[in-house]
Amino acid sequence: MATEGDPKPEKRGLEWSALRSLLPYLWPPGDWGLRGRVVVAMLFLAAAKATNVYVPVLYRGAVDALGGEQAAVVVMPIALILGYGGMRVLSLTFGQLRDAVFAKVGQRAIRTVALGVFRHLHALSLAFHLDRHTGGLSRSIERGTRGIQTLLSFTLFNVLPTFVEIAMVTAVLWALLDGWFALVTFATVVIYIAYTITITQWRLKFRREMNDQDNTANSKAIDSLLNFETVKYFDNEEHEARRYDQALERYETAAVKAQTSLALLNIGQSAIIAIGLTTIMYMAARGIVAHELSIGDFVLANTYLLQLYQPLGFFGFVYNEIKQALVDMEKMFVLLGELPQVADAPGAPELVVSDAVVRFEDVEFAYGERPILKGVTFEIPAGHKLAVVGSSGAGKSTLGRLLFRFYDVSGGRITIDGQDLRAVTQASLRRSLGIVPQDTVLFNDTIRYNIAYGRPSASPEEVEEAARMAELHDFVKGLPDGYETKVGERGLKLSGGEKQRVAIARTILKGPPVLLLDEATSALDTATERSIQRHLANVSRGRTTLVIAHRLSTIVDADEIIVLDQGQIAERGSHDALLARDGLYAELWRRQLEQADAPEPATTQGL
Repeated sequence: MATEGDPKPEKRGLEWSALRSLLPYLWPPGDWGLRGRVVVAMLFLAAAKATNVYVPVLYRGAVDALGGEQAAVVVMPIALILGYGGMRVLSLTFGQLRDAVFAKVGQRAIRTVALGVFRHLHALSLAFHLDRHTGGLSRSIERGTRGIQTLLSFTLFNVLPTFVEIAMVTAVLWALLDGWFALVTFATVVIYIAYTITITQWRLKFRREMNDQDNTANSKAIDSLLNFETVKYFDNEEHEARRYDQALERYETAAVKAQTSLALLNIGQSAIIAIGLTTIMYMAARGIVAHELSIGDFVLANTYLLQLYQPLGFFGFVYNEIKQALVDMEKMFVLLGELPQVADAPGAPELVVSDAVVRFEDVEFAYGERPILKGVTFEIPAGHKLAVVGSSGAGKSTLGRLLFRFYDVSGGRITIDGQDLRAVTQASLRRSLGIVPQDTVLFNDTIRYNIAYGRPSASPEEVEEAARMAELHDFVKGLPDGYETKVGERGLKLSGGEKQRVAIARTILKGPPVLLLDEATSALDTATERSIQRHLANVSRGRTTLVIAHRLSTIVDADEIIVLDQGQIAERGSHDALLARDGLYAELWRRQLEQADAPEPATTQGL
């Protein structure tokens, strides 16, 4: 039986591969400080268990001393009792020291793994991120890092110490009593663990069903509350309550099964320990009657089994948590196994930009089996502006993605100053490129942070100067918190025009030699578009600029306009030349003029 989210049985080996993947972080190469901590922590672990195992031996001595001669009763029990108390304190102290010494190792492992996953996700190609579910991805990382904490905590500080103690107790019983006491104790523990694992595995289907129904009920409740107005519009409060109650009923059924199966687990565990204790007590009692054992021996054997029972009592919970932690870690390490579709060539040099001449040479590209670009060739001379227009799906935005090397071309090549983009590092390429996108997405931080994102090392004065050039400074200074104003998630507190000005300021601050304007004003109203267009003209002046255009009125000043049709260049030339040709571009121009001149829909007056 698998835990919630557990992979199929044939994939369970991946869980242990996740565990193996974690081991290097616990014994980091070259970091002798952390390695030393691991060694010291293991020594404290051994010392803690050794003292814990020795406690019943002192307890036995005190019991036997109390039943001995009067002189012994006066002297020996006091020393043994003090030793008993001291050993218990030492056992606890060694355990706490173990935790304290190992804490840095565990936290460093979590930090290193989390940072590695974060870096890796940013290194993956756009195709991966287009297919991802952000919420699920975030949960995989969160659960994975939490799984590391769980695994370290339970495996190193619960399971491993318990097994060490079992081995020590078995050895002590064999040495102090006889092999049968050791065998019965060991057999009791093994049967207890086997029963716990078997029943826990069986119970997991109920836990999984309970969790699934809990998620379903919660989703229905949230969905209903998010659509509160719609519920009210259609007077469907009772309908929503019924749907929620049905989900809660299924959760109730699963929860009852989980609780009753837990009772079976607890009863079985108690029965196994009781049988083991009874057997030990019977054997010890026979030994006392036969004058082969003392009362202290009776107490010793009993105490050891009870002492082992305490950590074993949590074994079902611990086993379940470790299993789930391995699954969560496996999912995270699977992410680390994802390979980027676009990668730097070994030893790739950095892009060196002098004139910033951009050239597409017979470029072909396909998304899977669907061809998008079919032999596209054009050049943007240094400091010139080239615009690309065409119908939806013609491949306009693909040009921008290829320029930023989010994908590699299927055929042909793209160069900047004669350097094939596939031959240089992606980081140096993107440092040389700037973009003002159609939909500017901002970080949920301050306006200053979002502008400075173009060059994080920029001074506050440089940030404000960039805002002035984008005609954003006066607006920002008029806000109560000025540049420290939070823009909200994805910049939702700002209007479309304000977000575009932030994007322009960010690009000005970056100062790239090559600029991409990807339908930067298509979602704006006419008045805002004209204002933003003026700023775009300023920021693109003197830069090699590729414009992906939707509104043709924004590109009449372009040095060259290319019309894409079904992935091929159908027409090219200046605005006036293309109008004179009276082809596809002229048709697009006339269509947009008609839309601009169309009257507003008439409104019906109420009677």
